[in-house]
Amino acid sequence: MSEGYRIANPNLAKDGWVQIEWAEHHMPVLISIREEFSRSKPLEGLRVSAVLHVTKETAALVRTLKAGGAEVWLAGSNPLSTQDDVAAALAEDGIHVYAWRGQKPEEYYWCIKQVASVGPHIIMDDGADLHAYLHSEGAEIGRNVWGGTEETTTGVIRLRALEREGKLQYPVIAVNDSLTKYLFDNRYGTGQSTIDGILRATNILIAGKVFVVAGYGWVGRGIALRARGMGARVIVTEVDPIRALEAVMDGFEVMPMSKAAELGDIFVTATGDKDVIVKEHMLKMKDGAILANAGHFNVEVSVKDLEDIAVRKRIIRKYITEYTLKDGRRLYLLAEGRLVNLVAAEGHPSEVMDMSFSNQAYAVKYIAENKDSLQRRVYTLPRRIDEDIARLKLKSMGIEIDVLTEEQKRYLSSWNLGT
Repeated sequence: MSEGYRIANPNLAKDGWVQIEWAEHHMPVLISIREEFSRSKPLEGLRVSAVLHVTKETAALVRTLKAGGAEVWLAGSNPLSTQDDVAAALAEDGIHVYAWRGQKPEEYYWCIKQVASVGPHIIMDDGADLHAYLHSEGAEIGRNVWGGTEETTTGVIRLRALEREGKLQYPVIAVNDSLTKYLFDNRYGTGQSTIDGILRATNILIAGKVFVVAGYGWVGRGIALRARGMGARVIVTEVDPIRALEAVMDGFEVMPMSKAAELGDIFVTATGDKDVIVKEHMLKMKDGAILANAGHFNVEVSVKDLEDIAVRKRIIRKYITEYTLKDGRRLYLLAEGRLVNLVAAEGHPSEVMDMSFSNQAYAVKYIAENKDSLQRRVYTLPRRIDEDIARLKLKSMGIEIDVLTEEQKRYLSSWNLGT
């Protein structure tokens, strides 16, 4: 069984506490849930293992679970996204943290095995690497898990595949599919933080650039909107005809990547699929084109193809690798093709993660309370939880809304009250 923690530097804890304090100040909904959990202790005695980006916002979440009575084990969900000062503070706070920035692939998976080895009652994941481990090498452990949660679109896709094949070992709540998650986190959170990551890495001017967004799901929409808001000329590429039509109606140019490759100054992938930008596209790109990824895994921009066609590469800024092609053209890859918003920046703003992680906290509680009645399926949290989180968020912003009268409720619920 795993014990203790493994982090980069325990001496960074003081700085980490300052960051956590900043995040929690901007996460009033989650803090109100923490106060509720502190009183009711809904997770008393439970072991919760999580594979999440180790950020100041995640710290606010795991500290909420701890307040509810849980013992928490935490590993990072990306080798480059851990904030080492936050990890140090969490270790000091009694969280079993196995995460540090700049992990090698084997170290990344070793950390996942550590948090799985404790035999968790409930698991939390972002990208489904922990879920995948518990359905393969760690299947014996997975058979005893009560249930789990999943934070992101990519992970939910993997879990629904397990469900379709009849291989899902325990119920999973797709937190990503909650309205107060994807409408805000995916759209506004990723939209802003992706632009933030690009700017921190490059310090380029967005205005006037041709900005290509691959994928027009909620993440792609957010990025496209923010890029346009900063003066970019935005092109969207899509494979889904309905989403492509939405992008057209939203005022964006839509075309295949094969055509967009010749025009773009900045490319951002946000599809959740592999090989979105490959050799044939790269060979068409203009000198100085910038490639970035906002999807969970580093498979959307084919780094292998980039390596194959380059005659020289060098790191020219902290998060920029320059690849020089045979004809002298240069392409610039940000953050090694990994999540640019978490590698080159700090991830989503605390205010939007307030809602996402409130869903996570309620999902863990929901599993604990309903484990005997849940089947081996992928679930979405009840609508009432979405509405409760939205109401709390509005209240924290000082915003009031109307309430239906009893007569209005009767009208909306009746079939015989019309014109």
